[in-house]
Amino acid sequence: MSHVSPALYRTLAQIVPDLYVHCVDPWCLIGSAAALLVGADVGVSDVDVLVSRDDAERLMTLWASLRDKYHQPADADRFRSHFARFRFPGMPVDIMGGLELGGVSGWQPVSVGRLTLAGVDGQAVPVPTVADQIRILESFGRDKDRQRAIALRSLASSPLRGED
Repeated sequence: MSHVSPALYRTLAQIVPDLYVHCVDPWCLIGSAAALLVGADVGVSDVDVLVSRDDAERLMTLWASLRDKYHQPADADRFRSHFARFRFPGMPVDIMGGLELGGVSGWQPVSVGRLTLAGVDGQAVPVPTVADQIRILESFGRDKDRQRAIALRSLASSPLRGED
């Protein structure tokens, strides 16, 4: 695993227990935090959590005092979800309930595929496998996601790592 910054560590220490207790459906991290937790050399400025729409609603109630009411997600024409950003000490947390990606075929649910667990100070944090993270990031089609996919692809081809 790449270095977990103090800010990311602090944020995960606060949110992961709540996610296990309050989410009824499967959840996982995606984006830069997920890539870093499997060993990619990427920067992390927020934590993206993919949850069901119902679990997003539960978290919005639980974390209401931390909600950033003014944040608007970028790329609203490309992504839609039951979304909220929360200002945790450490770094922001974006909750995406029922994330969908828009394209030529219309709106399609983002499927995480297989999950693996990344350990952070005794906490098991679910993230998509390296191969599934690459697939997801490439489907997003943004430059920052392509760069993360490249960093993950270097892990997938490492002779010491093997395939997930």
